[in-house]
Amino acid sequence: MKSPLDSLLSNNREWARSVLARDPDFFERLRTQQNPEYLWIGCADSRVPANEITGLLPGEVFVHRNVANVVVHSDLNCLSAVQFAVDVLKVKHILIVGHYGCGGVKASLLNMRMGLVDNWLRHVQDVRDKYRDHLDRIESPDTKFDRLCEINVCEQVLNVCETTVLRDAWSRGQDVTVHGWIYDVGDGLLRDLKVSVGQEDETLDCYTSAINSLKSRD
Repeated sequence: MKSPLDSLLSNNREWARSVLARDPDFFERLRTQQNPEYLWIGCADSRVPANEITGLLPGEVFVHRNVANVVVHSDLNCLSAVQFAVDVLKVKHILIVGHYGCGGVKASLLNMRMGLVDNWLRHVQDVRDKYRDHLDRIESPDTKFDRLCEINVCEQVLNVCETTVLRDAWSRGQDVTVHGWIYDVGDGLLRDLKVSVGQEDETLDCYTSAINSLKSRD
């Protein structure tokens, strides 16, 4: 009996053949090393594939994804990915990438009940509550939704910068910069939220400047 997953295996074989046709040594190189310059921390949304939308090949970006691209100081899964990327792989850039239309952010904004994930989204609700006064002044529901998606990215950039992993890396002079981006599923484009931090003493100024820039648009 044919499995519904047979098409995926067939697609994989075709992909592998096409890669080898272009570059016969590709998989041998991939097998022996992993040397990405980027750590991508993004949403688990299936419409936001890190490698594809950045045009990067396997091995060129180290990826951690979760619902609503949240970085929590007690989440050892995420922190382990950050530590491995920074301390072992020596990535140069950490990209915190949210996206417009994020279901987790929408649920947090509207207090929608979705089950167990509500506990995880409490972190995004904390961001919402922190900026409630500003969000409540935005009349357009769509604009309010977009703005929380953007603010959530900035908040997670701050959280990454405040980890012991980044502080230790910067204290020893390691070259690593944290960036906040957002992706628009509607047009396929990434947008820089202008919050990039390359050393500890820049953190609050960069974060505050980015938040004020977002607020000024409303």
